[in-house]
Amino acid sequence: MGSRIWQWLNERWPFSPLINLTLDEEIPGGSSFAYTEGSAVLIIFILQAVTGVMQLFFYVPTIDHAYDSLSYLRTEAPFGWLMHGLHYWGANLMIVAVVVHMIRVFIWGAYKKPRELTWLAGVLLVLTTMALSFTGTPLPWNQKGYWAGEVGTSIAGTTPFIGDLVKRLLRGGEQMGQLALSRFFVMHTSVFPLLLVALFGFHIIAFRKFGSVGPWNALKRRYSGPFWPDQAYKDALVSTGVFFILIALSVYVPPGFAGPADILDTSYVPKPEWNFLFLYEALKYFQGPLEPVGTIGVPTVIVLLLVLLPFIDRNPETNPLRRPFAMLCGLLFTGVLAALTISGYYSPGFARAPVSAGSTAPPQAASQPAASQPAQTEAASTGKPAPRIFQTAGCTGCHRVGGTGGTTGPELSGETLKGKSREWIVEQIRNPKAHNPGSIMPAFASLPDQQMNEIVSYLTGGSAGAAPSQANPRTSQSGGTGSQEQAPVLAQAKSRKQSPAQAGPASSQDTGQAAGIIGSADRGAALFALYCTSCHGQKGTGNIPNPGSTGGTVPQLNPIDRRLYNKDPRAFAGNIGRFIQHGSAPAGSKPSLSMPAFGDGQTLTQQEIANIEAYILSINGVDRAQLINPGMRPRNFFILITAVYVLIILLQGGIRIRRNIS
Repeated sequence: MGSRIWQWLNERWPFSPLINLTLDEEIPGGSSFAYTEGSAVLIIFILQAVTGVMQLFFYVPTIDHAYDSLSYLRTEAPFGWLMHGLHYWGANLMIVAVVVHMIRVFIWGAYKKPRELTWLAGVLLVLTTMALSFTGTPLPWNQKGYWAGEVGTSIAGTTPFIGDLVKRLLRGGEQMGQLALSRFFVMHTSVFPLLLVALFGFHIIAFRKFGSVGPWNALKRRYSGPFWPDQAYKDALVSTGVFFILIALSVYVPPGFAGPADILDTSYVPKPEWNFLFLYEALKYFQGPLEPVGTIGVPTVIVLLLVLLPFIDRNPETNPLRRPFAMLCGLLFTGVLAALTISGYYSPGFARAPVSAGSTAPPQAASQPAASQPAQTEAASTGKPAPRIFQTAGCTGCHRVGGTGGTTGPELSGETLKGKSREWIVEQIRNPKAHNPGSIMPAFASLPDQQMNEIVSYLTGGSAGAAPSQANPRTSQSGGTGSQEQAPVLAQAKSRKQSPAQAGPASSQDTGQAAGIIGSADRGAALFALYCTSCHGQKGTGNIPNPGSTGGTVPQLNPIDRRLYNKDPRAFAGNIGRFIQHGSAPAGSKPSLSMPAFGDGQTLTQQEIANIEAYILSINGVDRAQLINPGMRPRNFFILITAVYVLIILLQGGIRIRRNIS
């Protein structure tokens, strides 16, 4: 029956010739594990396509729902944690596999005549894989992804002549918003995958045309071995090993929750994905007018060197020991990129100073260590505290003022602005390209005049001509650094001044929107240090005096009052969310310290509150991203897969031993 079906299919479509074309290949020198990384790349790509499609059943590509939809997939959809973990780690491992494959081809000299087109297709595969990584990072619309897209598109905007057009095409306008997310989504799910499929086909056809270079030793190249079953077995063994590694990473090193995108969280230090760290680190050596050299020149030189390699190195010799100059150049090239990547990984990044001026710091904050207070940036030339808008607009993310801030932009205190008029500074802020066409600084064209006046007066050491703005920059979103709408705080919610003992069951109106968001415990730790440590102590350990209160001290959060604790992360977040949103007054005659209403007062955004909630849960042993419906517990699943994997290896080993004996 089976043979009849196969015959019927072959009469109507060339299955057998295609299978023979795929499997009937003689490999010079015989099969080798050194040739398996190409198959590993193909298997990882297929896995990426499958897991990507499965995630599309849950993912909503809008700035309002992207983060929450992925959070639901990862915590509540059966095996959603596995789908997302395989896709995340598969993307990283695919880049590693592609680079390893290219290095192996270089060492083997397989880029030389007549295999130039095979090499060029491989270079395009690397670039397309990097493009897939870049366009996929912003899709969760979390803090990490948003800033990766913001910085990456800004770098693209420095391209001479067409930079502004390229940036607008990527973003769909001036700012990162819904159009930007939609375009990244289309490129990541349609454009680049289709291009990658075409390049895979071209690469495989070009490879089959001339075959493998084979071993360097001429004696070993005299004989050859078949692709099937020898090389196919090694390819399958490595591919299943890669799959096993991806499952292990998904189980034991799951992707973290970076928290929803919040452009007003100025304490966040953005960094690109690891595969772009070499460029990120190289940019530090090209600043001011030289910025286009770092943003455009360096990548262009790298790509040109790879593309022109077969045409520069025309020596037909493939043995690496007889190509010392080429190998030395390749080693230096790889070493420089690796060194920049490692340096970028350990670099502290371009710090973005936190919001401080106008914050509701507790009265005793001044007596706490500097690390536990909201940092206040001082201008060396004026001695004045920075106006709040200067920090919430993200200025200190790039510029240092009085020794504090970022390093990508020039120092704004001392001699830098000496001789610059107020009009020049205003134009620089509103239109940076007017003074430096290659500038990657965003244009703050929509900044209100009153806030502009505050910033200029602060930088020049003068006094503002207008009264400080009363508008809260966290809700006005001045500065033009992004277009994502921040979640509104419940306007009708009144401040509940109550202690845990007085607290009843939390309602959605009490807890605010933050309780329903899975925040980042890591981001929450930084925010907790800025806003909460001065009253609740390091890591919430408490014992901070509060004269006039019944207890005499501020309640500790580590461990937290058992009336607020709950094993259910959503219930736990709701229990503490009401106090962060609306504040709290401890019992007593006249307590010195009361908890501010961080939500009602809009001191913190809902995203920031969600991050703080996640951190408080973490120090009490509860994971805010706890799996609610995993399908199967990750570690149990890994044990099952390990048993199946070992069984398959033993069966295949037994079959091969039996064949060799017979």
